[in-house]
Amino acid sequence: MTNNIKTDNSQDNNPLHGIRLIDALEFLVEKYGWEELGCEININCFTNNPSINSSLKFLRKTQWARDKVEKLYLNTVKK
Repeated sequence: MTNNIKTDNSQDNNPLHGIRLIDALEFLVEKYGWEELGCEININCFTNNPSINSSLKFLRKTQWARDKVEKLYLNTVKK
């Protein structure tokens, strides 16, 4: 019997591996607040009646916005 379990090392170099979007967003809101976060990343879900839930919904559907949030998260954590 052969072992068909494949180990996936594709995430080894991904600095976001294991970080949930909600955790990154909550970290950024705690660090910057909604107003400054909206200045850093000018998207409507951060500037117009912002909430975690509405922002998550938008970010899950909009890859370019999610990329900006992930980039800001990584740059902020590095500091």
